[in-house]
Amino acid sequence: MYDLGTDLDAEVPPGTNVLVSGPPLSGKRSLCLDILASGTEQGEGAIIVTTKDGADRVLDDFGSRVSLEDRPVAIVDCVTRQQGVVEIRDDDRIKYTSSPVDMTGIGIKISEFLQSFYQDRGIERNRVMLHSLSTLLMYADLQTVFRFLHVFTGRIQSVDGLGVFAIDASAHDDQTMNTLKQLFDGIITTQEDGPPSVRLAND
Repeated sequence: MYDLGTDLDAEVPPGTNVLVSGPPLSGKRSLCLDILASGTEQGEGAIIVTTKDGADRVLDDFGSRVSLEDRPVAIVDCVTRQQGVVEIRDDDRIKYTSSPVDMTGIGIKISEFLQSFYQDRGIERNRVMLHSLSTLLMYADLQTVFRFLHVFTGRIQSVDGLGVFAIDASAHDDQTMNTLKQLFDGIITTQEDGPPSVRLAND
């Protein structure tokens, strides 16, 4: 089982994908990072796909929660190259895609990290976070994002990982939200003025 951290007091089985949904400034990103940090403290792998912030900021934020030294923590940065920073190269901790639209590239980079964690470190338990689905929906239509997520969540399921995906619920209509919710095993709802709530498929 994967615990979802002290704030949520819930556990989910391996292969689970969870949607973290809520309005702006309700702590979605912070909650997702906390869920990953909970696993990192236990020696699990953490892969963060960022479509909003550069890798350096994400590593700073994650590093304020848990020590990164010799820990299997990796970033797929979909932002920096899009901003025109060309002279950057992939390394053991950060891999770059051309933009959030490069969904094939995102999938490849995640697979590379999962493979290296397993082959180089023997790590079989991994948590993967994507922040944010709303950015993907700004650049691509719902059908394209759905297909990408279908493959992405299936990959996490196949490796017995835990997937955590953030979305700004107020930015999308009910049809979009209901379509995407089909892909997830549970939903964590954040609020501006209260604690998050958890609804899992088996509840």
